[in-house]
Formats: sequence, C-alpha cells, structure tokens
Amino acid sequence: MLAGNKIIYKILVLMKDLIIFYRISMKSALMILLVALLTSEITSSQIGICIRNCAQCKKMFGVYFEGQLCADTCLKYKGKLIPDCEDITSIGPFLNKLK
Repeated sequence: MLAGNKIIYKILVLMKDLIIFYRISMKSALMILLVALLTSEITSSQIGICIRNCAQCKKMFGVYFEGQLCADTCLKYKGKLIPDCEDITSIGPFLNKLK
C-alpha cells in the first residue's frame, strides 16, 4: 500500500470511529478531522520558524548563544515561544554570560 493510501485509510478509520462511538454526523466528523489537520500544519510551521530564528540568532551571537538549547525549546513548546534576536527577553534564556 502506498504512503498516501495509508493516510487516507487512517483518516477513513478515524471518521468511522467518530461516527460510531460518538454518534456524530458525517459532516461533524469531517469538520473535526479538518480542524485537527489544520492545527497540526500550523504547529509544524511554527516550529520551523522557531528553529530558523534560533539559527539566525546563533549566527548573530556566535558562541554566546545556545542554539541547541533554543532549538530544543522550540520542539518542547511546539513553536509557541519564537525567539526574536533583537528582543532580549525572548533570547535571554539562551545567552551565555561574558567571561
């Protein structure tokens, strides 16, 4: 079975489960799945933006910026805390102190 077919199959199984177990209409099941799919796309987009911003800050601040910690935070919080290299409050946790 192709990857696309597996995804379609899983979607159909989820819809069937929603309709049978929760006794909702086909229209409602479609709406629930659509919202779930859109939410997951938005989340992955936010994570990508967050990680790109971490890379940009790492380029700007070099050894004084903990890029790996920043990227790990992006994954942990699913891109909800996007660092801005010009905003000290958003990048403060990732800066090393001067020696």
